[in-house]
Amino acid sequence: MDFSAITNGISQGLENWESKLMALPEDTMMNKRNSQDRTIKQIIGHMVDSVSNNTHRIIHLQYQESPFSFPNYATNGNNDRWIAIQDYQNENWENLIQHWKYSHIHLIHVIASVNRDKLDNEWISGSEDGNVKLKDMIIDFLRHFHLHLGEIQELIDK
Repeated sequence: MDFSAITNGISQGLENWESKLMALPEDTMMNKRNSQDRTIKQIIGHMVDSVSNNTHRIIHLQYQESPFSFPNYATNGNNDRWIAIQDYQNENWENLIQHWKYSHIHLIHVIASVNRDKLDNEWISGSEDGNVKLKDMIIDFLRHFHLHLGEIQELIDK
């Protein structure tokens, strides 16, 4: 299976957004809030958490017994706990953007290196959707990435 559309889409998003994010006025990134009451800094922090969790899932699903149970940090509002505990709102903006960028660059490498024989291995997500195949998780990542960039754009345009 060819994931180049996914990895190219992530790479292009990083290229298009890094300078845009770096140029945001402090008031815009710190104070505008979306429907989940997240600022742009917190959305970027959530994206860092998401890429980190997905990287770990992709790795685990290549060597663990399938189906594999791995915590779903997004259920029961836990993703908001992650944002709060890591205090993304007060993180250095430039450092956060670089962390966002390079963690996604690493994910691109991980996806490109994935063992194609393991793509049907499943993660027991614990959500209503049930088990998720490795290949579906990889395919869905780009949608999730763009979803959050769209939320940021909406806040910028507000």
